[in-house]
Amino acid sequence: MAAVKELLRAENDGTLSFGDYTLAAKTKKENFEFEGDIYKVKTFAEITKLEKNGMFVYESVPGSAVENFRETGEEVGFTVSAGGDVQFTLELEPESEYEVFIGGESAGKMNTNLSGKLSVSVELAADQNVQVKVVKC
Repeated sequence: MAAVKELLRAENDGTLSFGDYTLAAKTKKENFEFEGDIYKVKTFAEITKLEKNGMFVYESVPGSAVENFRETGEEVGFTVSAGGDVQFTLELEPESEYEVFIGGESAGKMNTNLSGKLSVSVELAADQNVQVKVVKC
């Protein structure tokens, strides 16, 4: 998985896929309706950012491609790939504890800050992908 060429798409399983870290220039797709919400993605080699109804959802530095992104009240799950190591930030419930799973293995428990941000770094080889799951404790 190198990129989501449509920049943002709905999958048949009710998830979202977004991002293209192979782009040299910042590109965006706005006003994408999915399950009653409006999404916007900005993506290129340096950053990928997803917003829902004008609110922050996901951001990675450098840019990434995310497939099968699903968010519920208790967990967030997706597969991420990038040109190498990547750091992503999720907007979750403020001042809460979450357990982070990378490739099915627990990476430990982490707390969100006052604004609900949770940042995770993942070591990846070029164009490698890994499953991520973040579960509220």
